[in-house]
Amino acid sequence: MKQSRPYPFVQVSKKAALSVERGHPWVYDTEILAAEGCADGELADVFTGQRTYLGTGFYNSRSKIRVRIISRNANDRFDEAFWERRLRHAWEYRKTVMRDDISCCRLIFGEADSFPGLTVDRFSNLLAAQTLCLGIEKRKGLLFPLLCKILEEDGQRIDGVYERNDLAIRELEGMEQGKGFFPLAGREAPASPVTEITENGITYAVDVENGQKTGFFLDQKYNRQAVARLSRGKTVLDCFTHTGSFGLNAAMGGAVHVHSVDISEEAIRMAERNAARNGLSDRMTFETANVFELLPALPPKRYDFIILDPPAFTKSRKTTQNAARGYKEINLRAMKLLPPGGYLATCSCSHFMTEELFVKMLHEAAHDAGVRLRQIEARQQSPDHPILWNVPETNYLKFYLFQVV
Repeated sequence: MKQSRPYPFVQVSKKAALSVERGHPWVYDTEILAAEGCADGELADVFTGQRTYLGTGFYNSRSKIRVRIISRNANDRFDEAFWERRLRHAWEYRKTVMRDDISCCRLIFGEADSFPGLTVDRFSNLLAAQTLCLGIEKRKGLLFPLLCKILEEDGQRIDGVYERNDLAIRELEGMEQGKGFFPLAGREAPASPVTEITENGITYAVDVENGQKTGFFLDQKYNRQAVARLSRGKTVLDCFTHTGSFGLNAAMGGAVHVHSVDISEEAIRMAERNAARNGLSDRMTFETANVFELLPALPPKRYDFIILDPPAFTKSRKTTQNAARGYKEINLRAMKLLPPGGYLATCSCSHFMTEELFVKMLHEAAHDAGVRLRQIEARQQSPDHPILWNVPETNYLKFYLFQVV
C-alpha cells in the first residue's frame, strides 16, 4: 500500500483470502479472524493473517456476508467522484450491449457492476431500485441523484426512482422493509408508479409498486425474441405466463393460437390487458390454473410448442433436490404432450439449480418420456445482467430451445 489507511481492519482466513484473490467480493462471518473498530454499513480494509491488503468493502456485523468488497485498489478514494465513475461505467456498458433497448433494461446488477446488493432497473421514465446491502443503503442519497444526472445528461428522461425494498432479507441485514418513491431534491415524485414500456415491439404497462421483483422481468428479453422466431404457424401453450410476455411474443411472432396459464388471477388479468393493448386478444386465451395439475390433465398433441418459464423452485442449496423433482415433473409432462417434431422452451432462474443439474434433469426427463431432444439454442440472461465468471451468483438463468423428436 502506498498510503496510510483511514479505515478499520478485518483479518480473514486463508480460505477467504484465496477467494478474494480469485475475484469473489464476499467475506463470510465464519471467515473473520479479527475485526477492530468496524461500524455496520461503513468501509473496512480486509487483510490476510499476514497483514497483506486484499481490498476494501462494506462491513456489517448482522450479515452472514460480513464484508462486501468494492475495490481491491489500495489507492482508491471512495468519494463522490469514485461513485460517479462507477455509475458512468455501468451506463456506458448498457449503451454498448443494449443499443436501442436502453429504455427498458437493468442499469445496475449488484456485484456484476461493483455495487453490492444494489439492483436498478429502468422502465422508460421510471427507475426501480432494490437495496440489500447496508453500505449501499447509507449511500443511496448520493447514488440515486448521481445516476439520474448521468442519464439526463445523455438525453434520457427520468421522472423518479421507486424503491422496492419490501423484502424480508433486508431485516437480516439490519434494514427496515418499505417501498415508495425516493425523494429527489428539486422535483416532485411522479403521480403514479405505473408506466409503459415497449420491448420487442410489444407494449406493456409496468407497475413498479406492485409488480413482481422491480415490476417486470427484463432478463428474458432476447429469449422471448428467440421464442417469437419459432412460433409462426404454431399452437402454443405458455405455462407460468405471469403477465403474458412469452405468450405475447409467440403471438406477435405469428402463432396460430396461444393459451397462457398462471396460478395467479391477478397476473392473468394483467396478461389479458397486455394482449388487448397489443391487438392480440383474438389469438390468445388465458386460464388461471396450477401448471402441475394442468399438464397431466391435457390430451397429447393439442399443442406443438410448449413454453415453461417457472418461478425459482429453489432459493437455497438445501432445497435443490426438491426443486429438481419439480423441474423434472413439468418438463417430463411437456415432452409427453408434444407431438413428434414439437418444440419446447424451458428454463430455470435459480442460481442454485446449476447448469449441470438442469441439464442432468433434462436428460432424465427425456429418457423417462421416451423422446430425444434436438437442441436449437442454449441461452442465458440478457447482457444487461452481465455474468462475472469469478462470481457464480451472477450466472443464474438457463434457457433452452429444443425440438422433441
